[in-house]
Amino acid sequence: MEDEYFLADDLVGEFRRLDADVIGPMSDVSEAQELLRSGPALDAALLDINLRNEMVFPVARMLRERKIPFVFTTGYDKASIRPEFPNVPLREKPIDISAMAEFLASKIDQH
Repeated sequence: MEDEYFLADDLVGEFRRLDADVIGPMSDVSEAQELLRSGPALDAALLDINLRNEMVFPVARMLRERKIPFVFTTGYDKASIRPEFPNVPLREKPIDISAMAEFLASKIDQH
């Protein structure tokens, strides 16, 4: 989920280049939570920490409960990550899109 349209579009393109089926991007926390409750199964997720001035941590908790690997992205520093997520990978903006896609693909392979 990425609230910056152009970055989200570039990320979607890169994931599709790697033959991933992309669901999203989701633009707010409630939309993402609903997807997790009733949508298709996910292999992994990319979460921007702040979506429309709402922190994404409730979605991160749901992903963790479902054992779905995820990565945080942010323009903030590591201190913005809640202590309950010490082992979640963080990629700070600006993001190297190819490297991000490859990294998340490796997380899926490990899972």
